[in-house]
Amino acid sequence: MTHRKIAMLISLTLIIISLASLAFRGLQLGLDFTGGTLLEVAYPTAIELAPIRDKLHSNGFDDAIVQHFGSANEVLVRVAPREGISNADISTSLFELLRAENASVENRRVEFVGPQVGEELTETGGIAMLAALVCILIYVALRFEYRFALGSVAALAHDVILVMGMFALFGIEFDLTVLAAILAVIGYSLNDTIVVFDRIRENFRKIRKGDAIKVIDASLNQTLSRTLITSLTTLLVLFALFIFGGELIHGFATALLAGVIVGTYSSVYVASSVLVAMGISKEDLAPVKKEGEQEEEVYEEV
Repeated sequence: MTHRKIAMLISLTLIIISLASLAFRGLQLGLDFTGGTLLEVAYPTAIELAPIRDKLHSNGFDDAIVQHFGSANEVLVRVAPREGISNADISTSLFELLRAENASVENRRVEFVGPQVGEELTETGGIAMLAALVCILIYVALRFEYRFALGSVAALAHDVILVMGMFALFGIEFDLTVLAAILAVIGYSLNDTIVVFDRIRENFRKIRKGDAIKVIDASLNQTLSRTLITSLTTLLVLFALFIFGGELIHGFATALLAGVIVGTYSSVYVASSVLVAMGISKEDLAPVKKEGEQEEEVYEEV
């Protein structure tokens, strides 16, 4: 907790950057949410994207998004749906234009999502995230004293904003797998925070010497090995998914990697710092004495 002010300053800076990225750059929504046609092609050698964009833009596909997919010789083209033209016709036209530019191009994959399906997925995905957050708010409100509940909520908001801000800042595609990863990050972060808070609450009732900061420091040190081991073993799996899982789950693995790192950090520095900032004290968590009951004094050095 000695470094909590520096940590909070870093967190505040990252939150401002993330919110600015979400406001001005926005999320690069995937085909799941926007609808349209996706075409993946492969070239025998590395290919520049600028000539492909120029070719598509000059032939009526002004809204086409062209990007490398996995390697420099694989290209992904996304086009929004158009009225009066089927997705199959759009994909055929796109591939013919690319083949006219380079006859050796190979069609790897075609996907179609209708605009109505995209809108429904956007709506249901947003509802799923809101429902998860509401359930978590109810849970922490019932389980913890209100200062602990606010600390948990602050850590969750911190983690979600930073992960989504990273996707907006770097232009990483945000699809349904990424949304699922963010929901998993919410659960992971909350679980980590609850473990820390349970130990803090327990030590506030046991340790009689030292102020609130010393008690919180002792609690963090006691749970630090568990936190690091859990996070490191999780990161090993996620690194394997990130490196060997392929492009289809690349966004999912990226979101979870960032979420686990940020969630571990927030459980120590954000959630606990909120407790200190709100003036938590031993008296707030002192057990209520029943009439005629003698309290057993426990003294521990911090």
